[in-house]
Amino acid sequence: MSALLTPSRITSLQNRVERLVERLKPWSWLWPPMAFAAGLGSFFLVDRQQWLGAALALGLLFAWLLLLSESLISRWLAKRGHPTLPRGVTTFIAQMIHQETLFFTLPFILITTVWNSGQTLFAALVVGMAALSIIDPLYYKLAGRWRSLYFIFHAQCVFLVVLVVLPIMFYLTTRQSLQLALVITVLVALPSFWHLLNKRSLKHWCLFLGLTLVLAYAAWLGRIWVPPASLWMTSSALSPAFNIQQRQPQGSIALTPQALQANGLYVYTAIRAPRGLSETIYHTWYHNGAPIDAVELAINGGREQGYRAWSHKLNFPADPSGKWRIDIMTDGGQRLGLLRFNVSEDPDKASLADSHINASGLSGLNLRRFIPGRSDDADPSSEN
Repeated sequence: MSALLTPSRITSLQNRVERLVERLKPWSWLWPPMAFAAGLGSFFLVDRQQWLGAALALGLLFAWLLLLSESLISRWLAKRGHPTLPRGVTTFIAQMIHQETLFFTLPFILITTVWNSGQTLFAALVVGMAALSIIDPLYYKLAGRWRSLYFIFHAQCVFLVVLVVLPIMFYLTTRQSLQLALVITVLVALPSFWHLLNKRSLKHWCLFLGLTLVLAYAAWLGRIWVPPASLWMTSSALSPAFNIQQRQPQGSIALTPQALQANGLYVYTAIRAPRGLSETIYHTWYHNGAPIDAVELAINGGREQGYRAWSHKLNFPADPSGKWRIDIMTDGGQRLGLLRFNVSEDPDKASLADSHINASGLSGLNLRRFIPGRSDDADPSSEN
């Protein structure tokens, strides 16, 4: 190994890297839109089992492995007296990988975000990070002066790439991907607090361990604000009846207590998932902010318009009047969608369950119509 990694060879390799970086700098503005286009293409192509989407994700993961190992390689070279790359070069390379990560994952986040929920803040954070990554003065100030914030920025990028890439590459469920992403992110964020161990005392070790546990717990509590990057709700409807053969909601009623008790209520949701991915979702009912019921449904990916799932709730409180909310949740506690309705004695104030199928989020744009081919699935149902 030492015969291969001679100082002259390392110096020659580093000179080539520096010359390559200098040639790329004038064209660096093309990198973010290219990464965004790759992410958008990957979102659609992987759903149709195209090899290109998986290849794009694999390339992104490989780039991140290089970035994560860069500091270890630099320290290894320095201990052996070998030259290392200048800080400006390594920061530029890191900036390119951060831009690749943020703009590649941005389509996944924008499309799967439930915009009438707290996930909007998470999406805004990712958009803000993407903007920061292309503003050189701010990015280089972050990398050079505010190292703790830079490590946190880096950790958030790791979280995004793991959250998006794992379901694409290995068909992991959203729960498995989220748990693994949180664990890896906490480990990457730990250098932000490494200064606490400068004195190597027991007190500082305990404080470091405590901060690690708090960070992990806070990340898990905040999972409901994180959109499930591999799943999204394409449409939804409320109805008093349902045609199971045609898988279509039917009928129309004002949601008065009497109508609700007599007919019950059907909740129809269409969930898009990549082909080959199986998930468990829940229709979770809330009455005046209090949880009432949760109906479990199994879905499979691949259908262009979304995997159609419905539940039929028959059991309601003696007085169901008030505000109702139905959260469409993944098994890992991430929100896919949100439905609200009011039950009132006054039909004019009561919500209308009219069986109209409403497009959800960006699905209203129907971007997928530009991709030819359709497929069908059998659909689950549940009554409660």
